[in-house]
Amino acid sequence: MPKRVLTGIVVSDKADKTITVRVERRVMHPVYKKFIRRSKKYAAHDETNACKTGDTVRIEECRPISKSKRWVVLGGDAAPAAKEAAAPAAAKEKKAPARPRAAKTPKAEATPE
Repeated sequence: MPKRVLTGIVVSDKADKTITVRVERRVMHPVYKKFIRRSKKYAAHDETNACKTGDTVRIEECRPISKSKRWVVLGGDAAPAAKEAAAPAAAKEKKAPARPRAAKTPKAEATPE
């Protein structure tokens, strides 16, 4: 039987060689027929401690590594590559120069006569 592969977002990387990955799926509500997001957290083995919080990672089912770890991180990270690709595009954009403010005119001083 093939191993399951899931894609999710790293929500914790505090433990050594372990990350917590939140995987979201969409299910239809049985009465209202509206799609609802359901999420589940999986503990995955990260041998090199390369994944950081916020990364998008792929995890693959494997043999039990510990009491709660049954998943291992696959090679590719999508989020860091996307951030690096967006950075040069943002650097090329130049902001429009700010409009110069109109000089304030001094108010006429009220002098009692």
